[in-house]
Amino acid sequence: MRMHDPFEESLRDLLQSSALTHDDNAALGRVLKTANRQAGAGDLFALLGHWFEALMIGLNNGSPHIMPVSRRGTLDSSADKAD
Repeated sequence: MRMHDPFEESLRDLLQSSALTHDDNAALGRVLKTANRQAGAGDLFALLGHWFEALMIGLNNGSPHIMPVSRRGTLDSSADKAD
């Protein structure tokens, strides 16, 4: 059983509609140009998604390091006074 792929179908339709002009090189060129644009857009969105995911992981792992440190509870109050 063959899976339905709208991207492949659109390229096949473009190739068949271009075949009516009987210029195979031009038809193939149009199909490849369309395929490259669609694949490039998909790759770009995947890259942005991975970049965003890496940014979120970095922020999540780095957030405990930017919390303010309070030493009030650890030091004895008499140690703060001058003798």
